[in-house]
Amino acid sequence: MKDSIAILCGGGPAPGINAVVSTLIKVFIKENYRVIGIHEGYKTIFTDNPNTVDLSFEYADKIFSLGGSSLKMSRYKPKDSEFKTDFFVKNNVKLLVTIGGDDTASTANRIGKFLSINNINVSNIHVPKTIDNDLPLPDRNPTFGFHSAKDEGVRIGNTIYEDARTSENWFVLSTMGREAGHLAFGIGMSCHFPMVIIPEMFNKTSVTFEKITRILVSSIIKRKIENIPYGVIIISEGVFHFMDDSEINNSGINFTYDDHGHPELGNVSKSHIFNMLLQQKLKSMNIDVKSRPVEMGYELRCCRPIGFDLTLCTLLAMGVKKLFQQGLTGCLVSANSNGDINPLYLKDLEGPDGKIKPRLVDIESEMAKLLFSNLHYITVADYEKVKKYVPKPEEYDFNKILEWEK
Repeated sequence: MKDSIAILCGGGPAPGINAVVSTLIKVFIKENYRVIGIHEGYKTIFTDNPNTVDLSFEYADKIFSLGGSSLKMSRYKPKDSEFKTDFFVKNNVKLLVTIGGDDTASTANRIGKFLSINNINVSNIHVPKTIDNDLPLPDRNPTFGFHSAKDEGVRIGNTIYEDARTSENWFVLSTMGREAGHLAFGIGMSCHFPMVIIPEMFNKTSVTFEKITRILVSSIIKRKIENIPYGVIIISEGVFHFMDDSEINNSGINFTYDDHGHPELGNVSKSHIFNMLLQQKLKSMNIDVKSRPVEMGYELRCCRPIGFDLTLCTLLAMGVKKLFQQGLTGCLVSANSNGDINPLYLKDLEGPDGKIKPRLVDIESEMAKLLFSNLHYITVADYEKVKKYVPKPEEYDFNKILEWEK
């Protein structure tokens, strides 16, 4: 029986998954391996009927540059008690390649240990993916999928901004980013939005709905006094993850929560929430400004990957083969800016609590300081003009709201 490799995808999609799968198929077929694709992540691999498909060069050639994932994905996380050796023994699997986040990688490591205890030699190498760009890769190298998602977000964002300019309206745009604001930051900067709101900017004060609303108003009034009656404000959904439980519970928003206690943000429109709060605030101030909510979420996950990610994903998949041939297992594949392949081990990324600490936007970086110093918001120099709209301009002073200036 031929030696084989098995490939599965866990979590949510990211542009470039198919490029990874396609390259893996091609480089291992070249070495005379059988390549097995596993549908639905870990959901059926330990059942009597695993949902699998044999993958060919023709299959690989068709999917390479497509968005989405040709291998169906799942967030299913099997318990140790579910593990069996059957699939790996029956198919003579020598390498399990997983594509996903840290949960997918951790499960692969547990499976690897189980197989080793049962004297079955199967390597496992993980290809980390996320559009959030929040994995702490060396040298702040991007995660695959991020640049493609950002590129699609910029395309949509530019269209929204043109609508705002044409119709002289405001739009409140929300985008993905579970805890980190990389997507919102990158899209907002690339589209010249007048305001970008990410969780990292609240580094000296707590995140509240009231502060975010006052920042929204600050940007609108700033443009009003400059005779610019339109704009787009982008907000990262990550702000919710830095709010106190009491802030969310007292908001009046009916969130559902996942198994880890996180509000399930995919079930609500974040842009609708912030736009509603903004409109209520503006009406209480007798300021007549129209604003509309736009949710930018799932549109980004399955877009066609751009050239940057096609190159990166090809390199990472080739890197899997290199690490496997070196006899490595239980690691993540990583590529630096020179294109060098290196293994990363979860233990080197995990914090004291065993969890991988997300990589956040460096709010002290020069790029961040330049962006935030050039957005549109009220400062001390605007107070006299702003009094036309609000009696206490200092309450809408951007730097005071964030406590960047006392």
